[in-house]
Amino acid sequence: MTDAANTAAAAVDYLGIDMAKARFEWAVHGTPTTCSATRDASGYDALLADLAPRRVGLLVIEATGGLEHELATVLLQHGYAVAVVNPRAARDFARSMGHLAKTDKLDALALAHYAQTLAHRAEQGAVRLQPSAQQLQALQALVLRRKQLSDMRVAELNRRGGPMRVLRKSIDAVLQILDQQIALLDQEIGTHLNDHFDRLHERFDAVKGVGPNTCAVVIGFMPELGHISHARAAKLAGLAPLNNDSGRLRGQRHIWGGRSIVRCALYMATVSAVRFNPLIKPFYERLLAAGKPKKVALTACAHKLLRILNALARTGQDWNPDHRRPA
Repeated sequence: MTDAANTAAAAVDYLGIDMAKARFEWAVHGTPTTCSATRDASGYDALLADLAPRRVGLLVIEATGGLEHELATVLLQHGYAVAVVNPRAARDFARSMGHLAKTDKLDALALAHYAQTLAHRAEQGAVRLQPSAQQLQALQALVLRRKQLSDMRVAELNRRGGPMRVLRKSIDAVLQILDQQIALLDQEIGTHLNDHFDRLHERFDAVKGVGPNTCAVVIGFMPELGHISHARAAKLAGLAPLNNDSGRLRGQRHIWGGRSIVRCALYMATVSAVRFNPLIKPFYERLLAAGKPKKVALTACAHKLLRILNALARTGQDWNPDHRRPA
C-alpha cells in the first residue's frame, strides 16, 4: 500500500451540522462543499449514508432551541461522537476564523472546523455529548413542555394587564386551560420522578429551597451531578464567575453561558433558600454584611446550593442541615 493510500486510510473526518426548522446542512472539515437534507427520518438516513464510509472523529451540532435533540440522539444511537455547542461560542469561533458573513453553508463549514478543534482537546468529557437514558429523555421532554406552557402563561398575564379590557374574557379562558395543563404536567413529572429517580429526587427535595420543579430541572438537565467536580458543575450550569483580565487590568468577574434552564431554576430556588435554608441563609447574610450586591450574593448562594446537590448525588447520603456537607 502506498503512502498516499495509508494516509487516506488513516484520515479522520470532522463534521459540522447547522440546524434549521425544516432542513439541516452538514460539512466535512477540509472540503468546500456542503450537503443538505430535510429534518426528518429521510434526512437523517441521508446523513447516516454519507457517514457510513467515513472514519468520523467528532460531529458538532449548534444548539438550536431543541431542534438538534432528535438528530443528536440518532447519531449517538449509531455510535458517533457528538458535541452540541453553544451558538455564541460557535459564532465567536467562526468570526475568529474569518467567517464574518453568516449563511447556512458558512455556518456548517465553520462548525466542521470547530469540530476538528474540539476533537483535539485533552478533556473530551467537556465537549462530547453522552447518550441519555430513555427515562431521562422523557423527563427532559416533560420539563421543557412545562416551561413552554409557563412562558405562555406569563405572556397571557402580561397581555391581561394591558389596555385591551375587552380581551380579558378570552385571555382568562386561555389562562384557565394553561393552568390545567401545567397542573397535569406537574403530576406527570412527579410520578416520573418517583418511578425512575426516587432516591435522588428524595435527597434533593429534602434541601430547603429546592422544590419539585427545581428537582426535575436539575435531575433532567444536569445528569452529570455526582460524577464531576464542583468547579465543573458550576461551569456547566453557568454559575462559575469567569475572569476578565488583560495585562495589569483585573476586570470584574461575570457568569455567562452554561445551561440556562438549570441556572434559572437554581436562582429561583436560591431566592427561597436564602430565607429558609440553614446553610444558605447565614452565608447570604455574611455576603451582604461584607458589602456584596444582592445579585452577586444570590449568585454565590446558587453556586453553593449546586455544590450541595452535587455532594448529595456523589455520596448517596441524605441531606443533613447540621453539617456543612452531607453526613
